Amino acid sequence: MTTTPRIGRLHVITDTTAQSRFSHEEIALLACQGGADVIQLRDKALARPAFADTARRVHEICRRRGALFIVNDRVVVANELGADGVHVGRNDMSIADARAILGPEKIIGATTGSLDAALEAERDGADYIGFGHIFPTTSKVKATPPVGLDGLREVTAAVKIPVIAIGGITAETAGEVIAAGAWGVAVIAAVCGADDPRAAAAALRAAITAR
Repeated sequence: MTTTPRIGRLHVITDTTAQSRFSHEEIALLACQGGADVIQLRDKALARPAFADTARRVHEICRRRGALFIVNDRVVVANELGADGVHVGRNDMSIADARAILGPEKIIGATTGSLDAALEAERDGADYIGFGHIFPTTSKVKATPPVGLDGLREVTAAVKIPVIAIGGITAETAGEVIAAGAWGVAVIAAVCGADDPRAAAAALRAAITAR
């Protein structure tokens, strides 16, 4: 793994489907206050105009708090807003096409679930990979079993770009995920579903930095 990663260690992915108490903007602010250094805006349901408006507001929160702002999937919106980067899934725009739109300086992350996919994403020019799911997760329906810490170790040993582990990670397990070689963790339910998202983010940050 590179010693000078371009990406932060605690990624909080906003969610308003599994919970409705907090908006994307509220999650972003509370997570940043708790120590998140990357906010990834994810909403598959919002129409483009509403998504762009939400993205502008979340981007401003990130700018004020010194966090990176990553847009999930919607590369054109990310480019228009001047976001720090994008995260593309397996069925989203290719890394090459995203790079052509965003240019060389923006961060591009890619979802992977196997060693082969991780190596392919690295070859294609991803700046980091989101790898998982590490543990069982309720945030998304998964057709495959968790890759576990052994799968994570295999990938972190094989690639040179940062690996951001995702899937069922909590403050109680974040330390062992980092010990397995991950540069950082990405969470949805552990923060968005918490009674106190600020405190949940702070607990995750403490677990990460303790390793």
